[in-house]
Amino acid sequence: MLSLSFVLLLVVLGPRARAASYCTKADQCVLGTESQAAAAPSAKARYDHTRIYNVELATATQVELFQALEEASDSCSFMGHARVPGQKLTIMVTAPKVADFDDLLHSYNVSHRILNYNFQELIDANYLEVAAESTPADQFDWRRYFQLDNIYNWLEKLAHEQPEVVKVLDMGLSTQGLPIKGVKIGFGGENLTSVFIESGIHAREWIAPATATYFIDQLLHSNDTSVQAMARSHNWLIFPSVNPDGYHYSFTGDRMWRKNRQLFGICRGVDLNRNFPLSWNTTGASGNPCKYDYSGPAAASELETQRIIQFLEGHVEPERIRTYLSLHSYSQLIMFPYGHTAERVENYEDLKAIGQLAAARIKALTGRVYKSGSIHETIYPSSGGSKDWAHSKLKVPITFTFELRGPPDSDDMFILPAKEIEPTAREAFAAVQTIVEEARKRGYYQ
Repeated sequence: MLSLSFVLLLVVLGPRARAASYCTKADQCVLGTESQAAAAPSAKARYDHTRIYNVELATATQVELFQALEEASDSCSFMGHARVPGQKLTIMVTAPKVADFDDLLHSYNVSHRILNYNFQELIDANYLEVAAESTPADQFDWRRYFQLDNIYNWLEKLAHEQPEVVKVLDMGLSTQGLPIKGVKIGFGGENLTSVFIESGIHAREWIAPATATYFIDQLLHSNDTSVQAMARSHNWLIFPSVNPDGYHYSFTGDRMWRKNRQLFGICRGVDLNRNFPLSWNTTGASGNPCKYDYSGPAAASELETQRIIQFLEGHVEPERIRTYLSLHSYSQLIMFPYGHTAERVENYEDLKAIGQLAAARIKALTGRVYKSGSIHETIYPSSGGSKDWAHSKLKVPITFTFELRGPPDSDDMFILPAKEIEPTAREAFAAVQTIVEEARKRGYYQ
């Protein structure tokens, strides 16, 4: 058990503290440097007998109850925030609190379903679907999940094979010193516009980097003449993982990790998709570094955010970036700005029509139902998002966020089985084709 003096010392360290705690035995925690902590034996978060609930909040009283629960409990992880009556909410409850949570549901007559009784079983199965780090780049595929170095090695292989078409890009280093790499795909041509694709800003959403690499493969190797024509009609700037520290940690430490890995006293991480300098920390974000949607100590405080901003500001005009796509999971949504306000963007009607056509393309292809609309009206209010910033500050007109498979009440949540990678990526790529085609028809690429 931690001593009071130890806890007080950690609190005193304050934001951006570089000290770290690690435990050498069950009851012996030591305060040391981050390098000492890194040298200690690694531990992996476990979710044995953690349950996943889907609750429906019918009344204002129930909404207030769950708002209070989220604020007070560190044993209940909310996927979104309790906001309005009629809302459905997914909540992950650790094993020691299952009885208390169940009692709460029945005491207040909260309608609910249990989606999963032992979340660790899903995670264990998912880790078995990860390719070995020793896997050669020429064995990269979309039947397994790949770690960061494997993805980067594959990008380098593509550039080596097609140097006239593929160029490896490097935004710079992350908080923990990992490179943020992507590729530019360009077949040549005059006055082409560019499509920028950002993926993996939330670490646990493994399907997002997998989908981004599928896009790269299709643009380079598809035999479909319509895909070849689209690939050559634009330049493509694609970054599979803009949160490399978090992505790496989701393999080595905690499968459910979302944020970057910046240290703030006793807690780590900023939600990079709440850290952009547009209406920062005004809604759908937290000022508490221990929360999953912590927006950071200031707008654009994080290195990863700064790298993205600097890259885009330096390339938006030279590369004529007119399309910004952001890949996330889950909920099967195709969304456009804004998230921080109900105010409609100037090209709302175009984006809504394009999003609906993209969703219809997916349904025709795989039968999956995706919903389209603004972020604010479709999923939940949120501020400091990358796509809102890109649309408002850089004036990138065609801006969409994908929430990939599964559905909003998914039993798997972020732990999508590897067998879903290829169909998920295929339907998303088809939707991108529709977005690009429809934007062209409406004159956005002239």
